[in-house]
Amino acid sequence: MAYYTTADRIWLGGHYDWSSPMGFAERPEPNFARVALDAGASTQGSYIVIADAQAPAYWEGWRLGVTLSLTRANRLGYFGQGNNTVYDRDSTTGPGRSYFYRVSRANRAARVTIQRKIVGPLRVLVGGSLEYTAFRALPGLTRFQRDSTGPFVDRVGRVGIVLDTRDVEMDPHRGVFAEALAASGRGYTRTSAALRLYAHPLERLILAARVGRETITGTAPLAVQQTMETSEGPLVALGGARSLRGYYDGRFVGPGKIVYGVEARYGLLWAPRLLEVKLVAFYDAGRVFGPGETVRVTRQGLHSALGGGVAVALLRNTLIVVEAGKGTESTQVTFATAWTF
Repeated sequence: MAYYTTADRIWLGGHYDWSSPMGFAERPEPNFARVALDAGASTQGSYIVIADAQAPAYWEGWRLGVTLSLTRANRLGYFGQGNNTVYDRDSTTGPGRSYFYRVSRANRAARVTIQRKIVGPLRVLVGGSLEYTAFRALPGLTRFQRDSTGPFVDRVGRVGIVLDTRDVEMDPHRGVFAEALAASGRGYTRTSAALRLYAHPLERLILAARVGRETITGTAPLAVQQTMETSEGPLVALGGARSLRGYYDGRFVGPGKIVYGVEARYGLLWAPRLLEVKLVAFYDAGRVFGPGETVRVTRQGLHSALGGGVAVALLRNTLIVVEAGKGTESTQVTFATAWTF
């Protein structure tokens, strides 16, 4: 398949998927179990190779996930650290300045997560991961050269609790998803929490909202500060398709993060759980907090973006979303196989 993103231009990739389907069972999980292999490369030197095995319903009451990944984001945004970093378009003009706000980030990771049902929709989570991350300055003069950091090997253990009442996990129409996680890595601790709400007030209209926060204490390297932890896996934050649409991936970096979002999804083609083609409109907002700052719900210092797109949901386990968002900087186009929230 081929698709376009603002940061990496044209991507070419392939996907292999083996799954044990649910059939006509009325359950929220997308399948009993699946093994997937994704591989792709962009015209800008980025690539991904991901082997992912998920068993959300193979063993009653248990969920198991194992992910192995080898990735390089060769045009990842880097604008400095803090909530008030400035994007100056003039800094990217002139000889040797094309990549002034870009950095190359390579990552190798292995991640295991086990969840156990306690009662009803409530689950507990334990997991761990091993990651190697290395940054490389791109040719010419770059912002990253001022904050250059070496490779980092991280060993992480995490625990958490998850409340999930979504009717279908891949493409929810109604329900609540809430999680609270605590993780410990090399020299730092991370606490994360999120709440997502889904309502279905009209036949073809779905409304969604979320708030998420994270606090990192200790000595957290750049690689850790650039992500936000969830039970489904780490997200690049703050900025990008899964956190703050309308801004470059990793646009704002800090040990504390808060993100909000509201979204409306309207079905143009409407054959529920068979084929749904939806128009999407969204508003995202968020900010980062520096070392020692208290992460709090606030309207001060927020960065916000408006946008929309189109999503195609096929059966209960396939989703494709193409969106464009506009903040205070240039418009961003994203391609994803999962909802932002």
